[in-house]
Amino acid sequence: MPKPPSRRNKATSATSTDSTSAANSVNEDISQQEDPGSATITISAVEVPELTEEEQRDRLHLERRVERAFFEAGKALTELRDRRLYRSTHKTFEDYCRDRFAHSRQQSNYLIAAAGVYENLTTIGCQNVENQNLTTNGTQILPTSERQVRPMTKLEPQEQQEVWLRAVELAGGKVPTGRIVKDVVQRIMERTKVPNTYQIGEVCQILVKDNPELRGKGGCWVIVSAVNDFSCSVKMWDGEYAVGLQHLKSFSYLPQECQQMQLLCDRIRRLRENENLEDAPSAVLKHLGEMKRPYLTVVEEKLLSLIEKEYADIQG
Repeated sequence: MPKPPSRRNKATSATSTDSTSAANSVNEDISQQEDPGSATITISAVEVPELTEEEQRDRLHLERRVERAFFEAGKALTELRDRRLYRSTHKTFEDYCRDRFAHSRQQSNYLIAAAGVYENLTTIGCQNVENQNLTTNGTQILPTSERQVRPMTKLEPQEQQEVWLRAVELAGGKVPTGRIVKDVVQRIMERTKVPNTYQIGEVCQILVKDNPELRGKGGCWVIVSAVNDFSCSVKMWDGEYAVGLQHLKSFSYLPQECQQMQLLCDRIRRLRENENLEDAPSAVLKHLGEMKRPYLTVVEEKLLSLIEKEYADIQG
């Protein structure tokens, strides 16, 4: 007995027939157009709601916080370092930054130096209001990341202003990239290039001039630890710094005197790393670290030796 026809096959066939008809209909419509490429697609407009005055203020405030994030970090790190607020848990600032923030000492130094540049640019007024070519809503154009100002840390405050304004101009009145800033800095440094004649181990004097980063260190002695193209890395009684050539003056000490100062620097820094160091010994060490001569008096040597003995006994 023959089987009845399958309903599934009929349905499939019907569906196939309908699809084919629909496709043919579309093809006929397209073929009737003289230029299919000129077909117009209509998209419904989406209305974008305006921000209220309060929302606009909140947005501007939050944007400023984002832009200043690296500056705030640098200022905070500066205070943590200078006040030695890490001493209750860590012997050195480097160890503290690595454990607490996952920063290398270099990263922390970059942020600290960048904060100084940012503060300098706001102080000297890098504003677009006075420069019609750089006007952007009548607001300041300031750095938004540490990398944008890193190349300027080796320059004088006035040179930093010159570089930043030029970089903003090259960026079309917007915040310039770090690459643009670096290129402008390179041109400045080539224009004012001075050979670095300092030597590692040389004892020099700090000349503050108009560098806010060196405020309070005028006349202090430092020991050159690295010689760079336009600056020197120096060791002081309270840390290490990168100092431009224009802020250094050699004491012209004899090699033996330089060795004495190196020894004195090491003795002071070892004591300062002691987490139990009290205020009175710390003040004595600060005095010894800011002297203008390459030797200790008899009384000063006795004081330093006494502090060393006291804290050696405590550690023992």
